[in-house]
Amino acid sequence: MTIKKTEAAQLLVDVVLLVFRLERGFIEAAETIAAPAGLTAARWKVLGAVLDEPRTVAEIGRTMGLTRQSVQRLADVLVDEGLAAYQDNPAHRSAKLVTPSRSGRAAIDRLRERHTAWANAVSKGVTARELVTCKTMLATLIERVERVERGGTPGES
Repeated sequence: MTIKKTEAAQLLVDVVLLVFRLERGFIEAAETIAAPAGLTAARWKVLGAVLDEPRTVAEIGRTMGLTRQSVQRLADVLVDEGLAAYQDNPAHRSAKLVTPSRSGRAAIDRLRERHTAWANAVSKGVTARELVTCKTMLATLIERVERVERGGTPGES
């Protein structure tokens, strides 16, 4: 028996293809924005994840949608380059916290203006309401994908 794709499922596939294309554009833009600050898009992601508070490698991975192993490699490089540091974690003895160093914060500060100009240019002509709707739908899709990947069904709580 062949499973027939619903209209919603086909539209979801169309959305996935658009998101893949969008991701490529976001990564290319991030590389361009980050390069003059001496960062890559991946290093910017990890530093950005710990600007407000130190986080473990696993927490960074969950927040940024990266594997723990890739975050560990990036965090080690950032620490080696003096852009981040490891701190003891009072909640977990072996899972150190990653925090940006003064140099790491300075690198982020150097790209902030380019990032703001890019975000302003890309969002020009799009309403805040449209972006809130998009953000809400993306968050819903992320939750559903992650739930299905864990073996559950999207409607479960």
